[in-house]
Amino acid sequence: MAEAARQAEAVRPAEAGRQVEAERQSEAERLAEADRHQAEAERQAEADRQAEADRQAEADRQVEAERQAEAERQAEAERQAEAERQAEAERQAEADRQAEAERLAEAERQAEAERLAEAERQAEAERQAEEAAQQSEASSPVGAPVKSSWLARLKKGLARTGQSIGGLFVGVKVDENLFEELETALIMADAGMEATEKLLTALRARVRKERLEDAAQVKNALRDILTDHLAPLEKPFPLGQIKPLIMMIAGVNGAGKTTSIGKLAFHFQAQDAKVLLAAGDTFRAAAREQLMEWGARNNVTVIAQEGGDPAAVAFDAVNAGRAREVDVVMVDTAGRLPTQLHLMEELKKIKRVIGKADGNAPHEILLVVDGNTGQNALAQIRAFDAAISLTGLVVTKLDGTAKGGTLAAVAAGSQGVRPIPVYWIGVGEGLNDLQPFVAREFAAALLGD
Repeated sequence: MAEAARQAEAVRPAEAGRQVEAERQSEAERLAEADRHQAEAERQAEADRQAEADRQAEADRQVEAERQAEAERQAEAERQAEAERQAEAERQAEADRQAEAERLAEAERQAEAERLAEAERQAEAERQAEEAAQQSEASSPVGAPVKSSWLARLKKGLARTGQSIGGLFVGVKVDENLFEELETALIMADAGMEATEKLLTALRARVRKERLEDAAQVKNALRDILTDHLAPLEKPFPLGQIKPLIMMIAGVNGAGKTTSIGKLAFHFQAQDAKVLLAAGDTFRAAAREQLMEWGARNNVTVIAQEGGDPAAVAFDAVNAGRAREVDVVMVDTAGRLPTQLHLMEELKKIKRVIGKADGNAPHEILLVVDGNTGQNALAQIRAFDAAISLTGLVVTKLDGTAKGGTLAAVAAGSQGVRPIPVYWIGVGEGLNDLQPFVAREFAAALLGD
């Protein structure tokens, strides 16, 4: 009994240990299970947070995409509106340009109509004055009185410059003041700086060399120097050297081109030359009629077409001149400004076509220049010379307001102009008011002698 109790007593601690161990094991399993539940709950919570964050990010992306799309739609709408405004502005600008072009074209048409009307009025006045002058000349003796009358008219025509320059030599001392006054007077007479400097340099040298102290002597010296300066422009016209002599005449409207052709026809006939005229101004009826009237007055045949090709008229005239064995064929051309490039190209075409009709023609290419245009004449000469290579000049209307010094500028080669010969100068409406250029006579008239 006692043994049994001891054994039972010995077993109880071990049982208690097992019981404690079992409880610890159970507690550990409970804690582990609690940890697992806690970890699972945290993972689930983290997964829920991540899912919510993803949903929010997707929502934000969707909002941003919609905002971006709206911004692009707005930008596209603004670009489209700007493009429409730009297109409208361009349409308006084009309409304005078209309206301005039409206005300018209308103004040019109006100006051209006024120029043509003025040219026709001028032509009519020239015809009337020519008839009166011709009747006066027909009743007057020829010879020395005609030459004397011409020199008087030349002096009268250049009276403004003659008085301006010639008057400087009256009652003055030969000093620097005289040379300064001469410089001013020559420049005011359109001689230009180059010619003025050249003339005065030569005059100063002459005065020093010959010890000239009298103003009249200085004036005579200036006349000689001016004569020498203008001498390269003096050249006899080669009438009779070639048969037929083909002449092409150009010039701006109002320069007296057609009238000069009529006067030259009269002078050529006076030298027993047979003349043929070509009305190359096919655009202006008044020009054709004026030339045909000159032809009828001088009993000269005129080749003409209404509204035809000017080059074709020139071609026919050259062939007709050869067939009829005439001495001179003069081809008139339409008046034009050197800035009208299409008309200048037409002038070149006329020259080329004349060359096809006669390989050596045109033999003479003349420019008719209004003596009243001053330094502007240099621009005309330079432009026409560049286009058709001029061989000579006809200077008209030296009868009142002309200054005359332009020829000194031409002789000096001012503004790039070649010293082209001046075959004839005109001082009035009469047939004998167009005479060959003589340097000494012109120089004397410029000085009022």
